This record gives sequence, structure tokens and C-alpha cells, in this order.
Amino acid sequence: MLLEARIHKFCFGQSTKARSKMRNIAIFGSGRVGATLATGLAAAGHSLKLGVRNPETARGKWTGPNAMFASLAEASRDASVVINATPGASSVECLSVLRAELKGKVLIDVANATVRGPDGIPSALLYPNSSLAEILQAALPETFVVKTLNTVLSPVMANPDLLRSPATVFVSGNDDGAKAVTRELLRDLGWSDRSVEDLGRIDSARGTEALILLVPYLIRSKGFANFALSVVR
Repeated sequence: MLLEARIHKFCFGQSTKARSKMRNIAIFGSGRVGATLATGLAAAGHSLKLGVRNPETARGKWTGPNAMFASLAEASRDASVVINATPGASSVECLSVLRAELKGKVLIDVANATVRGPDGIPSALLYPNSSLAEILQAALPETFVVKTLNTVLSPVMANPDLLRSPATVFVSGNDDGAKAVTRELLRDLGWSDRSVEDLGRIDSARGTEALILLVPYLIRSKGFANFALSVVR
């Protein structure tokens, strides 16, 4: 198996999506990633609520579709799926206090926890001997954590057809049912079943989270463009 990093130039197109069961989804975080995922999931017909620390402030800066804003705890209350799009460096602090609210739910973690250099670019992993996903799973033992989408830039998360060639999206998690739900939502975002690579249990997230350190070098070498990794057999 060859893991090949491909830099793909921008192109247009939209794949046909087989829609999954409509779900109540909470998205934690209202930055670029949260807005991108909200746009894609709203277009697929899912009911969304944005969980943020300060709903009023976040609402004024929001660039995504019309959505309800609430505290993290309130947003997760009626959701069956929660997406962690908070900054990775603060994710554990934000989510570990929500053990009761997140009990029994699928938590899709798309964040990367890094130490940033003086230029603001990731220079090291915050959890070099573990992964953010593993730490979240340990802090939330009754929640089904799944790691995915953390190896692609935010525009590609909800529209892989931006790339000229098929990319690979990785999935890590301990619960097969939670991973099946994640696959359905990935399908709604335009990812084909063939594009999804199940790496196994949650500790495999160490591999995908480490790939964030490759991104600055690719950008410096090739320029800032939408790209993703492909597993080529």
C-alpha cells in the first residue's frame, strides 16, 4: 500500500449523494470548519444546532447557514450526533465537563491538537504520545468517539469533488455502530464509500493526527490549495 500525498487544484462538480437518516446534530465550534460542516449537513436535510461558549458573540460572526446557537450543554441535549470542531488545543477542556450530556451519543472528532510556532503554523503535536481522540474517549467513556476528516482542509470536508482525483478520508473508533453513523454522514457530505478507510480502534487516530505536521511543508512547497491524502493500492 502506498500513501501518496497529492496536491489537487480547484475544480467544480457535485457528486450524487445517497442521503442517510435525518438526524439531530450538534456542532461544537463556529469557525471555518464548523461553518463548512453545517453548510453540508444542512443541505442534506439534517437538523443542526451550534454549540458555542458565547452564543451571542458567535451568532454575530457566523458565516454558515441559518442555525440555532446555544451553549455546548444545551446544543448536545437533543442531539444524537455531536461534532467536535472546537480548536484542538482546548477540546479536552471544553468537552470533558459534558460527560453526562454526551453519554450514549456519537462524538465525531475532526480537530487536531497542535502546538503552534511563532508564525501560527502547527510545529508539534500537543499529545505526542497519544491523540486528542484517545484522550476524549478516556474522558468520556460512555460516549462513542470517532475520529475523521482531520486530514483534509475545511473546504474539502464537505465537498471532496473540489479535488481532481479521489481522496481518502480516515475513520478511527472503538464502536462499529458509531463508525457506521459516521460513514452515513460522510456520504451526505459527498464522500463515497470507497473513499473511506477504516483504520480500526481509536488509538489509530495517532497516525492521522500526526499527519497535520505534514501540512505546513506541503503549503510552503506547493502553495495554498485544496488538497488531501490518497491511499493508492
